[in-house]
Amino acid sequence: MKKQIVVLSGAGMSEESGISTFRDNNGLWNSYDVMQVAHIDSWYVNQNLILQFYNDRRRQLASVSPNIGHQIIAELEKDFNVVVITQNIDNLHERAGTSHIIHLHGELTKACSSKDRNKRHVIDIGYNDILPGDLSVDGSQLRPFIVWFGEDVPEIEKAFIAISKADIIIVVGTSMRVYPAASLIHYAHADAVIYLIDPAEINVSIINDVEVIRKKASEGLAFLKKQFYKKYF
Repeated sequence: MKKQIVVLSGAGMSEESGISTFRDNNGLWNSYDVMQVAHIDSWYVNQNLILQFYNDRRRQLASVSPNIGHQIIAELEKDFNVVVITQNIDNLHERAGTSHIIHLHGELTKACSSKDRNKRHVIDIGYNDILPGDLSVDGSQLRPFIVWFGEDVPEIEKAFIAISKADIIIVVGTSMRVYPAASLIHYAHADAVIYLIDPAEINVSIINDVEVIRKKASEGLAFLKKQFYKKYF
């Protein structure tokens, strides 16, 4: 039986593809207050700003490609059952070929109703803009299909279940400081093997028996892939 791998991926995965993040030195925080563009309350204050912000993110996404790290995760599907739980809103895991992805914070290439984010009101928009006056089927303004601060996380239960079934957990590109995603690791079963890939020093005192790999995302994943094929085959 194939081992079950769950990958928890964050901004550090996409950063290597050239995606701007809020936390890097030249990141989005230098130009935007995160609460102005990523909180539900702000949607009711300045919809035009938020629409433009995510239109810009969508254009940027169209200009980049999956990196080696994304490709390595997709390649693991040949010999492992792989689930990716990502905090990222881009589609780089999909474009690299990963089959099973849980997007905790939504998807940049989709739009939804301002009244109802359920699946009946979600549409694929690719890399196109959402403009003021673009309406959902229920007559409300279309908005980015993003989970903002102040909103519930619809996919979190799926993520809890996936983690609980994992034989191997890889945390990559995220310091796991954003909740509820940060709580996911506590749903791992006692025998799960946990790896954390991060070039920075991370406090892992709250995680038992975690192996820290002090490398950037792609480099750490390449290292782990070699280790897995030595260990399991």
